[in-house]
Amino acid sequence: MRRKIAAALLCLCLTALCGCHGSRGMGAFVIPEEFDETKTYELTFWAKNDTNKRQTAVYEQAIADFEELYPNIKVNMRLYTDYGRIYNDVITNISTGTTPDICITYPDHIATYMTGTNVVVPLDELFADEKYGLGGSELKYDGPRQDEIIPQFLDECAIGGIHYALPYMRSTEALYINRDYVEALGYEVPDVVTWDFMFEVAEAAMAKDADGVFLINGQKIMIPVIYKSTDNMMIQMLRQKNAGYSDADGNIAIFNDTTRELLETVAVHAKSGAFSTFKISSYPANFLNAGQCIFAIDSTAGATWMGSKAPLADIPADQFVDFETAVRMVPQFDPEHPQMISQGPSVCIFNKPDSQRVLAAWLFAQYLLTNDVQIGYAETEGYVPVTSKARNTDTYQAYLEEAGTDGNLHYDIKIQASRILLDNVQYTFTTPVFNGSASLRDAAGQLIEKVTKSVRRKETIDDAYMEKLFADVTALYRLDQKQGGAAYTEDSLGPLPAASKALLAGLCGVWVLILGYLAWDYRRRSS
Repeated sequence: MRRKIAAALLCLCLTALCGCHGSRGMGAFVIPEEFDETKTYELTFWAKNDTNKRQTAVYEQAIADFEELYPNIKVNMRLYTDYGRIYNDVITNISTGTTPDICITYPDHIATYMTGTNVVVPLDELFADEKYGLGGSELKYDGPRQDEIIPQFLDECAIGGIHYALPYMRSTEALYINRDYVEALGYEVPDVVTWDFMFEVAEAAMAKDADGVFLINGQKIMIPVIYKSTDNMMIQMLRQKNAGYSDADGNIAIFNDTTRELLETVAVHAKSGAFSTFKISSYPANFLNAGQCIFAIDSTAGATWMGSKAPLADIPADQFVDFETAVRMVPQFDPEHPQMISQGPSVCIFNKPDSQRVLAAWLFAQYLLTNDVQIGYAETEGYVPVTSKARNTDTYQAYLEEAGTDGNLHYDIKIQASRILLDNVQYTFTTPVFNGSASLRDAAGQLIEKVTKSVRRKETIDDAYMEKLFADVTALYRLDQKQGGAAYTEDSLGPLPAASKALLAGLCGVWVLILGYLAWDYRRRSS
């Protein structure tokens, strides 16, 4: 009887252990030899869209066309308004085992997803698979080969030398300029704008009359420089200065003397009112289009919001001011050696217990790189296709050549913004990706946001302020902790699911029973 009780307790213990182990991850994905088309697969696809209905239509058409080719695969799309919400939901769902099958995301985010065991599928073996890989023989569509994906963009999807995503679209940042105001102030817009030039013009635009009306626009509102993504601003400034940011091992180098100098420059122009940010003031396009901004820095993907004839806009038509818009690469410190960030969404697939379902997700992820999808989506904004296969088509080349022939599909500002990236891919860069790199990116922007707000509150920006700022941002984003690791923690992946907690509680109960039984048996024998 004692042996039977001990065996039963041991079985309960092993069951609890197995249950807890299963909640931490699953086996590595293995490519099936054949795709089973006799079974039905229902996939979940998470994508980002805000107000551009044409982008939604491209996704919907891609899904419909793909499902026609593969009737046994159904793709359910869930749209989000921003990538941050996708990131947060994925992190939450990792701990419950309910991740989507396919997800539009960023490599910085994928590095955090990978803190779970075998959560994200590595793609190199899938790339090379003869049947179902890039350009594979069994694909039912004309997808690109690996050598037809722009190498710089594909490299962005590698973490630790292994590809965990496919690039989907790429953009960079652009400087949208009210050329009329620049010339009215006595300047000419150069081919490459420097930071010094931009801020000099911005300060000149701050002149007012006795009634507080700005001379340049005849209005009481003028913010000459507004930057949308201050994380990109700091990252690009540091890169152009060849200063520290981080390395691929997760070593943080952003808190340096160059960063201090850059923040002091920001403080000077924030104090005069010549500089502000999206988080403080609002969208740069709104101010630019209303004649209340001269230099609006935003993604090339936001080009259809920029300019006095922008087809997309968030201000009433009667607030628009007519002006000529010039489009340039982001400001530089050294015009002879420009540096600008490469960004844009990528596609990753998540591991599932059914390898056939994962293969179905991979087939759809590849389909997003076909010419019709790539060109269709690129035409909605200032994105560029990630494949040479799509770029070299007559359809895409005709689209570029017809810039300005209409104010919507061929809106000239949008195509000019696209050409900023197409013509300067060799000058683009990306930041190192590791578990924690997304936090470091947020911290880079927070430095600029904090200084700008502090100046507005009339705080003194000195060495003591900078020391405290660096310490506060370090603590806020936990940058003093070792980055780049792959350990599972509740902080990184959210709280344990209820089932896992129950299993752990059951395990503790089993051990209590075992110890209680042993104590009882010992007392019985002793008596």
